[in-house]
Amino acid sequence: MNKLISAALAALFSAGSAVAAPLCGELGFAGLLAKCNRGEPIEITLGSGKPLGKGPIALQSGAYYEMRVTADGSAELALTGAQFFRAIWMNEIVINGIEVRPMAIDSLEFDEAGTATLSFIAIKPGSYEVKIPNTTSDSQKVAISIQ
Repeated sequence: MNKLISAALAALFSAGSAVAAPLCGELGFAGLLAKCNRGEPIEITLGSGKPLGKGPIALQSGAYYEMRVTADGSAELALTGAQFFRAIWMNEIVINGIEVRPMAIDSLEFDEAGTATLSFIAIKPGSYEVKIPNTTSDSQKVAISIQ
C-alpha cells in the first residue's frame, strides 16, 4: 500500500513539474518569473474615442506578462475588468516608478496622461474583457482569453 501511495505521489509531482513550465523547459531558480517564461507585452491605450488595443489577446496560463496601460490625457478615463483581474496573480503595478503590490484590483483610473505597468501571471483559463466603463463600442474593450 505504501509503495502504491509513493508511486502515485511521484507521478503527481513529476507531472506537476512538466505542467509548471508553460513557455520554457527548465524554469530553474526563478520559477514562474524566469525570463524564458515571459509572454509578449500587452499594450492598452486610453484615449478619448481611440480603440483600447489591436484585437483579442490570448494568454497562456502559468506565463508571466506585462500590461502597459497608457493614457494620453485627452479625457479622464478608467479601465475596468474585475473578472480578468481575479483570473491572474498580480505581481505588481508600477506607476511613476512607484511599485504597488495589490491583492486585487477592480479598475485603474487616469485623471491625466501617464502609464501604469501591471506585471502578472495568467492563472484561470477562460474568456474575459477589460474595457472603459459605461461605453458600448467594441473598440472600447479588449477581449482576453487565458488558455
